[in-house]
Amino acid sequence: MEKRTIPNHIAVIMDGNGRWAKSRLLPRTAGHLAGFDKFVDLVKSCDDLGIKYLTVYAFSTENASRGSDEVSALFSLAAKAVGGYESKLMARNIRGVVVGDIDMAGEKLAETIRGCEERLASNTGMTLCIAFCYGGRKEIISAINKAIKNGEAELTEEAFSRYLYTAGIPDPDLIIRTSGEIRLSNFLLYQSAYSELYFTDVLWPDFDKAQLEKAIDDYSGRKRRYGR
Repeated sequence: MEKRTIPNHIAVIMDGNGRWAKSRLLPRTAGHLAGFDKFVDLVKSCDDLGIKYLTVYAFSTENASRGSDEVSALFSLAAKAVGGYESKLMARNIRGVVVGDIDMAGEKLAETIRGCEERLASNTGMTLCIAFCYGGRKEIISAINKAIKNGEAELTEEAFSRYLYTAGIPDPDLIIRTSGEIRLSNFLLYQSAYSELYFTDVLWPDFDKAQLEKAIDDYSGRKRRYGR
């Protein structure tokens, strides 16, 4: 095989927790717990492979319409994750960034997330970007409104990107989606213009390092022409 090409930025739509749990006659919350463990493994694997940016779709604006019990459980898991996982990110020198309308999660959790971001901000290793309470369309509208408030009369693509949640983060080279769904589901709509897309039937809690390397190998065999 030819030398593997490591993407600079990988984004992942971590899908299939509920179906994984249902297939095992477990509550959906068990699927989310298993999915979080797999997220931890993903961060380690990407860091070990030398990937510079990793973005994960943790909770969408549309997810907020799910049952209140499930949403509360997801927010509780997020709060627990922030408190318990920060030290591991710090030990790996990983910078953490959260993109989205995190105020949707409530004042207490939003403050916890922002505090974690601040403490990890000076790290110089891989950047972990977590899309939480995130929607691609909402991000674009938010960017337009920010530009208007800033008095912008005309925007270039470069200037517009500075108003996005992901300002300063390069566009993803490779977007991976698990669980067999073949769509972006409102994820990084502006940033994904020339991303390579990889879809797998594997449910997120079953996605391991071997599956990640399979996706990277597939990416390595592609020719990126950017319309040229």
